Amino acid sequence: MVEPITARQFWVRTPGCGEIRQAVLSPRQDDDVLVRSLYSGISRGTESLVFKGEVPSSEYQTMRAPFQEGEFPGPVKYGYSSVGEVLEGPERLVGRTVFCLHPHQDLFAVPATAVTLLPDRLPAGRAVLAANMETAINAFWDARPLVGDRIVVVGAGVVGLLIGWLCRHTAGAEVNVIDVNPAREQVARELALPFLVESPAEANADLVFHASGRPEGLRCALAVAGVEATIVEVSWYGSRTVPLQLGEAFHARRLTIKSSQVGLLSPLQAPRWSHARRMSLALNLLQDERLDVLISGESPFGGLPDVMARLSQEPGDTLCHRIRYREGASDPCTA
Repeated sequence: MVEPITARQFWVRTPGCGEIRQAVLSPRQDDDVLVRSLYSGISRGTESLVFKGEVPSSEYQTMRAPFQEGEFPGPVKYGYSSVGEVLEGPERLVGRTVFCLHPHQDLFAVPATAVTLLPDRLPAGRAVLAANMETAINAFWDARPLVGDRIVVVGAGVVGLLIGWLCRHTAGAEVNVIDVNPAREQVARELALPFLVESPAEANADLVFHASGRPEGLRCALAVAGVEATIVEVSWYGSRTVPLQLGEAFHARRLTIKSSQVGLLSPLQAPRWSHARRMSLALNLLQDERLDVLISGESPFGGLPDVMARLSQEPGDTLCHRIRYREGASDPCTA
């Protein structure tokens, strides 16, 4: 008789209160893999809204994460950035390190099609950025920057900095990142991104990305946009109302505000791309070791309830906070 496997899982019990639960896993099916987690990453913006119970009821289905259990506002098991080692499954995957869009959990079984092999030169600890990189790729596709564009990114969080990093590789593009937090300047410089703490008087940008998650950031994005420019809105506000002053230069400059959301592939890419192909691209792009600067801290899995409570209220200078599942483990990308 096969002994049942018990896993530890992070749940939001009620808004503002998290806990570690134990659960017995269902028997693994023939086409499943059993994965032992090495690291997971906290997507601070979205997960903070989930933790605080700020997902609007109209978006309960849209906001469901892969392999989520429970319902909003709680109890709910949520998260979508897990990296682990395959213990059981198809021979080609056993012993390999994979990424999976899965909530925070130390052991889990999923269909083999739900995991993506890490490239050989990508450390497991850096791969927790894959979901953020996917979001940045989709925003880049939605915006379609052109050669020589003046590009402004408002919000130097993980997604904003990754968008800026992608745009920097557009030939002739002039890219600036704006954030009110001066501590983000050093991180931006590590990624060769010019940094400003306030919008320049004459930005006249061709393309603006807004990724601050704050209404005043979107107002800044409108202010720096030039005539006929597009503002790509990457932030998600949950149940918060966002006031905008659309009676000023918005109409005179004929500005466009365009939403970008990672759950759907960009329409121009969709005929040829799948979610799996986009994930493989995200992991390949993460092989650049300079992106380690986006991981600003690490905690053991057992401390996740306290970590989420702190990050949802006082994020400080946190970018990506990484969760470690094996005590004493170190990763070559941060060792």
